[in-house]
This record gives sequence, structure tokens and C-alpha cells, in this order.
Amino acid sequence: MRVFVVARHAESVLNFERRVNGDPSRSVELTEHGVLQARLLGAQVAQIPLELCFHTRFDRTRRTAELALEERDVPLRAEPLFDDINVGELEGIPIDDYRAWKRGHGTSDPFPGGESLDAAARRYAAGWRALADEDIAAALVVCHEIPLRYLINASAGSDSLDGPLHEIGNALPFLFEEEALRRAASRIEELAAGPR
Repeated sequence: MRVFVVARHAESVLNFERRVNGDPSRSVELTEHGVLQARLLGAQVAQIPLELCFHTRFDRTRRTAELALEERDVPLRAEPLFDDINVGELEGIPIDDYRAWKRGHGTSDPFPGGESLDAAARRYAAGWRALADEDIAAALVVCHEIPLRYLINASAGSDSLDGPLHEIGNALPFLFEEEALRRAASRIEELAAGPR
């Protein structure tokens, strides 16, 4: 069986400050606690013969991957399909203001100067399908909360990408096999195409 370990990045400074970041060019470091979380993730996957590690273009995912695999010779690859949602003009605002904007808009509405949740969902679906197509037996993916939330809920057949599991902790590993990735990709596309 092919194994894909997917984890949200470790705690970042902006997580701690409760601010949003959807711009990969903005450098955001891990907190001291985040460094410990990343190393614990490494201990949790230490016995899995990982062939490759995917991370997004965001520093916090790359740094989490580096710390988790610092004692191992596992190649790292940036994968923009798993990047966090481009929130455009909402970059850096408090998370509560971001959530208030979301409550007043549909998932097909793009963030001002950014992308919509539905567009991001379709991008994530393409990423999970591409990952399932990779010729590797075991990989680690370090991404962001939303693509992981969508993957978990869609692979379980949920009628909502945002539930039943909504809050995803930092640097917690979730295991998926190839068919779960394919099932999730199809369900994400289905849910992102309908009215929400």
C-alpha cells in the first residue's frame, strides 16, 4: 500500500498573532513552540520510509519539513497547488476580520484581489490527484489547514468541505492511501462546483 502522510505546518508567528497570510513571498517564521512541533512531527514519521517531501511555497511549510526531516536524506519539493488561499487585500488582517468577510460572502466570491474558496478547492483537488499519480511508495506533505481540512472531510464523503472536522492542529500527521486521495479530489471538485 502506498502511504501519504499529510500535516499542517507547525505554529507560525502569524498563527500566534491570529493573522492571515496568503502571500508566499511574505516571510513568516515558526514560533519556538512551532520548532518543537516540527521536530515531534519528525519523530512521528521517523519509521516511515519516505521517498519525498512536498511543501508549499510558504516558508512555514518548508521550515516545518526541514526540521521534521533534519536527520534524514529525504528530498524536498515545493508544490504550489497546496499553497494557502490567496486572500489578496485581506493579507495580514486579524483572523476574526477574515472570518467576518467570509460570513458575508459565498465560496464562489473571490477575496478582494485574491481567489475564491471554490477556486482554491479546485486547485487542491488537482494537487491531491497529482500526488496520487506520483510514482512513490511513501511521501510527506506539509501544507496548510484548509487544504488538509478539505482532504480529510472530502475523503470521508462529507457534504461539506468545512466539516465535520474543522479545526486542524499544527504539525499533526494524517495518513492517506492513494484511493483516499483520488476519492477526495473528486469530492472536492463536486462540492466546489455546486452552489454553496
